[in-house]
Amino acid sequence: MPQQHETYYGLPEQVAFCSKCVYSNQRPTSAVEFKHRPDSKKTTLHFDEEGVCDACRTAELKDEIDWGGREKELLKLLDRHRRDDGQYDCIVPGSGGKDSFYAAHVLKYKYGMHPLTVTWPPIMYTEYGHSNFRNWVEKGGFDNISFNQNGRVMKLLTRLSIENLFHPFQTFIIGQKNIAPKVAVKYGIPLIFYGENEAEWGNPIADNISSLRDQAFYTMKSLDEIYLGGVSIKELVERYDIPLADLMAYLPVHREELEKSRIEVHYLGYYLKWTPQESYYYAVEHSNFKARPFRTEGTFNKYASIDDKADDLNYYTYFIKFGIGRTTEDASQEIRNKHLTREEGCALVKRFDGEFPERYFNELMDHIGMTRERFMELCDQFRSPHLWAKMDGEWKLRHTVNNDGVDDR
Repeated sequence: MPQQHETYYGLPEQVAFCSKCVYSNQRPTSAVEFKHRPDSKKTTLHFDEEGVCDACRTAELKDEIDWGGREKELLKLLDRHRRDDGQYDCIVPGSGGKDSFYAAHVLKYKYGMHPLTVTWPPIMYTEYGHSNFRNWVEKGGFDNISFNQNGRVMKLLTRLSIENLFHPFQTFIIGQKNIAPKVAVKYGIPLIFYGENEAEWGNPIADNISSLRDQAFYTMKSLDEIYLGGVSIKELVERYDIPLADLMAYLPVHREELEKSRIEVHYLGYYLKWTPQESYYYAVEHSNFKARPFRTEGTFNKYASIDDKADDLNYYTYFIKFGIGRTTEDASQEIRNKHLTREEGCALVKRFDGEFPERYFNELMDHIGMTRERFMELCDQFRSPHLWAKMDGEWKLRHTVNNDGVDDR
């Protein structure tokens, strides 16, 4: 009988891998964690009785969908909201990356909508990421609201997110998710479009959200239910001396403010067949979108999630906590889109998964006020014992998709 080890984050005790892609059952189904602790309960990717993950099953369904019919649904939705009085009729949140560019451009130039683009800027822009953002707005031809956060608060919340949750993007994602609903309420724009469906990555299917009021993430009843960087709002105000006004940018719209609204959130990937690589080619053609001039550390591609210098670190912390690196995410997506075989994906995982993000690491640590030594201590603190074993002074995964982990032998 295999030895039992303590598990963190509510992860399954037994590690298993999808028989079609390279995901493991350790993958959490939500990227946003409000009160995440090492002992908290967490929902993970579901595998069916044939050992296939939800994300792969969703990809299979895409081949059976009547996309012509879905586009007709889209046209009806757009016609219901389309305006001819010079006012914006939809919001497209994004950074000017391949997916947000594609979504905004298609809505405006193919379907005749008048989108307002909305941006929650990165923690630290990369040079090419900022260039792509400018190309989105200028060459793409879009009005844009970019919310530039209080830098002092953003640095503190990013550091707290790492120290308490080992999740550099926790507060960033909260702000990013909430900026579009806030702008929609403020300007009376009733339609928000995101790009790819959450189900593409194994998250719960969000085919067609009927009302913003029904989505708990976008609303709050009171400040007591919100944590930023694993810290309550009260503690941030009292212990860290942050005025409440400086935290409001991160918080959801109050539920009472949405009671009068009829704002809808939709995923363009529900109506149009979504392929990330095709979005990249589209962005290159229509805005001179630039990929990274070098391979992204931790994976094999150059064009996805490249606008923030903290991106690579975020994926690395994900690897430490769940044993799933950036290559696993990217290869699984490419396998589902039939651009890679599973065997090729396994080889890429073996080569690149868990590679340390050295390029921007020191600059980012200096930016948020953390030492390399402290970060390395946190790496050890947040490793779940059922995923990791220390062999000859070096941490090794107990189980891998290539069946060469410490406990696979």
